[in-house]
Amino acid sequence: MKLSVDFSKTAGPIKAMHAVGQPPFLGMNFSYFHYLTEAHIPYSRLHDVGGAYGRNVFVDIPNIFRDFDADACDPASYDFTFTDALLSALTEAGVKPYFRLGVTIENYAKMKAYRVYPPKDFSKWARICEHIIRHYNEGWANGFAFGIEYWEIWNEPDSGPGDVSEMWLGTKEEYFALYKITAKHLKDTFGDKIKVGGYAACGLYAMRNGALEAEDKEALSYHEKRTLYWHGFFHSFMEMLKNDRPPMDFFSYHSYDTVENTLFYQSYIEKKLEEVGYGHVEIHNNEWNTHHEVDTMGTKAAAAHTAAMMCAMQKTKLHMLMYYDARIGCSFYSGMFDPRWRRPFVTYDAFLAFGTLYALGTEVEVKGAADGLYAVAATDGGDRAILLANIGEEREISLPLDGNYYAYAVTDDTRMKPVTLDPKGFTIEKEAFVLLTTKEIEIPQ
Repeated sequence: MKLSVDFSKTAGPIKAMHAVGQPPFLGMNFSYFHYLTEAHIPYSRLHDVGGAYGRNVFVDIPNIFRDFDADACDPASYDFTFTDALLSALTEAGVKPYFRLGVTIENYAKMKAYRVYPPKDFSKWARICEHIIRHYNEGWANGFAFGIEYWEIWNEPDSGPGDVSEMWLGTKEEYFALYKITAKHLKDTFGDKIKVGGYAACGLYAMRNGALEAEDKEALSYHEKRTLYWHGFFHSFMEMLKNDRPPMDFFSYHSYDTVENTLFYQSYIEKKLEEVGYGHVEIHNNEWNTHHEVDTMGTKAAAAHTAAMMCAMQKTKLHMLMYYDARIGCSFYSGMFDPRWRRPFVTYDAFLAFGTLYALGTEVEVKGAADGLYAVAATDGGDRAILLANIGEEREISLPLDGNYYAYAVTDDTRMKPVTLDPKGFTIEKEAFVLLTTKEIEIPQ
């Protein structure tokens, strides 16, 4: 396969395709954030950091504002202690917090739910959010001037019909009301100093097959009912945008699917937002993971597909891509770090590789990649780099590059390593990636 790279033809900025969900910390030990810094990871979305069942001390609205009947304007009503420590450590590491206003998922909500019910007063909830923003951006209540830009209103309210949801035990109409009231209040208060959005959609899978048709809805299986709900929620939300015109700076969604299918969801969202007059807003995929199974997480295949997703989505209108997630823990979704040794899996190296492009800043033209090979190249006007991610069959690559390049590759389930190859002709394995760069990089251990 013959590729060409023209470093004189720029194609806009390298975007934040290597942002992450919750960051790697243990208790109050934030020392692992250096891995984020070294990979130039720009954002960490703060969802599911609240603790088991959302009943802990970080980020979640009920963890910060513990008595909903308290005075929303009184600093004494707020407990910022632990969230302050987390956000301060992230900021010190050069990672921008992406603040989800809401609660942690309650995985056993069908047994008993605690905090995934709609707030009992939407306007008061919006005022509470306002004061949290004032604390972190305007110094209110002995706060900070972090300048946090992104504020997301809840997470996955479409996760299922109200009686089975682990995130929102209310109707879709109730979520629409919460979104409209909160978004308007926050934008009226802060204007363009912040960006608000939602709704962290988790049901785009339904869009590949269309709405289910059944005369007897009760005869549908649990999965079919959920698919039908996802479909209706998304299109009702789009209709609400069209009719009510609430403030929205970004639309967020999730995909735990293949690169190809996620490209479909992205295109579908772009089309629908354009149709309802919101084609100008940013689009964020702020939860994704292609390999969240016990036998594939942390493998060469997972690393290759992760790099391929970043390269593929860089070419779309997506503004930000946030992997779920970067925690150190025993979860199938925690594919960046080995919880036993608390060191990076090879999947981390995909973030390190893309971070090399991000640090250079400007995308340049690459031609010829196809059939499961994805490529992105970047420059800062001096140094250059190109990332090739192959999730297709093994192939021979012809890449006429001038000058000297350092080469790094993932060839097995261990870490990325320096390799010797001639850019003008080399083999890239199936489910592998190669980084070529004019500047030598360090690989954190």
